[in-house]
Amino acid sequence: MFVFSKTGLFFADPGVWLLALLGLGAVLLWTRWRRGGRAILSAAILFAVAISTLPVGEAMLTALEGRFPAIRAVAAPVDGIIVLGGAVQQDITSARGQPALNGHAERMTEFVALARRFPAARLAFTGGSASLFDPDMKETVVARLFFAQMGLDADRVVYESRSRNTYENAVFTRRLLRPGPGERWLLVTSAAHMPRAIGAFRKAGWDPVAYPVDYVTRGRVEIAPSFNLRAGLNSFSAALHEWLGLIAYRLLGRSDTLFPAPG
Repeated sequence: MFVFSKTGLFFADPGVWLLALLGLGAVLLWTRWRRGGRAILSAAILFAVAISTLPVGEAMLTALEGRFPAIRAVAAPVDGIIVLGGAVQQDITSARGQPALNGHAERMTEFVALARRFPAARLAFTGGSASLFDPDMKETVVARLFFAQMGLDADRVVYESRSRNTYENAVFTRRLLRPGPGERWLLVTSAAHMPRAIGAFRKAGWDPVAYPVDYVTRGRVEIAPSFNLRAGLNSFSAALHEWLGLIAYRLLGRSDTLFPAPG
């Protein structure tokens, strides 16, 4: 299932669709099926214009990010804090010798801030390797280096390094931490990813408090064409990834609901 999900997500990437349509249409123009080539190229251009001018991805992301409310103040007690991987770049860290983060860096920075705010809380980072080709390059190595450089005692954090996806994050972390009845844990991950993460954790047998970070929308959809194809593709791709993930988790029994909501 891991291999299937990775290859499936590759072919579900809108950028791959667009490139395939443009390539196929261009080839057909030089054959006796040039009429079909023109139709395919026209469809590709219409798709590019639509994704550049209409807030399709933004609307899909806004719905995801608004599912669990932002938390501006956390009341004690907090027994533990979990942060999901997906914010580090193992290959660049290895090549450059310093921790490299990607666009989800707020997962890591907010985790450090919460760890300082609740010095008695147990801490956990969960994330192995989601790579098909280099499974031995673990996110935990980068996380430990980053926490140490941020002044957080890296040995205070429990590291789960086996998981390859969100469902395994939930299952393996619960086995490792063994949370007690009534304990209050915070789950830190990107706001758009939170519905799928909460669904997986609930299925694994515990219900942490959602602490969404890494917002990419303002919480409302505005019709303001930017004619920015790259931005449109990026937002649509990110949103499609999460919505397909929600559907897959429900069909595979990794979540009890299609679109998990607050308690």
